[in-house]
Amino acid sequence: MERTYFPVLLLLGFAAFNAVAMLALSHLTMRPRPTPVKQTPYESGIPPLGDARERFSVKFYMVAVLFIIFDIETVFMIPWGAHYRELSCAVPLVAGSCPAGQVSFFGLGEMLVFIAILLVGFIYVWKKGALQWD
Repeated sequence: MERTYFPVLLLLGFAAFNAVAMLALSHLTMRPRPTPVKQTPYESGIPPLGDARERFSVKFYMVAVLFIIFDIETVFMIPWGAHYRELSCAVPLVAGSCPAGQVSFFGLGEMLVFIAILLVGFIYVWKKGALQWD
């Protein structure tokens, strides 16, 4: 069991080492030379417009949170699609395919229920007006 996690741990270790090494290398090789021009804030290469502490509408945050929620929910469809063949067969697969007469609609029904729940949530949010950008 621990051998199956070794590549993941190796990748995490490499990523952590790489991050620390890049930070250390930039700290050792950088000469700080602050100037007034370097100290001014910028937004995408242009001078900032307005104050950074201005208020945003709650609708902005609602749309952002709803996007994240529905985006994360659709990510759950990827493993379902990867295992659809196993989920739609009543017996274990034989040579990568389902034997004749053993096809079930469990996998499809499972995703249809999931999508129906998402659709109900989306319609509820839409009717409440949370997606209106006024």
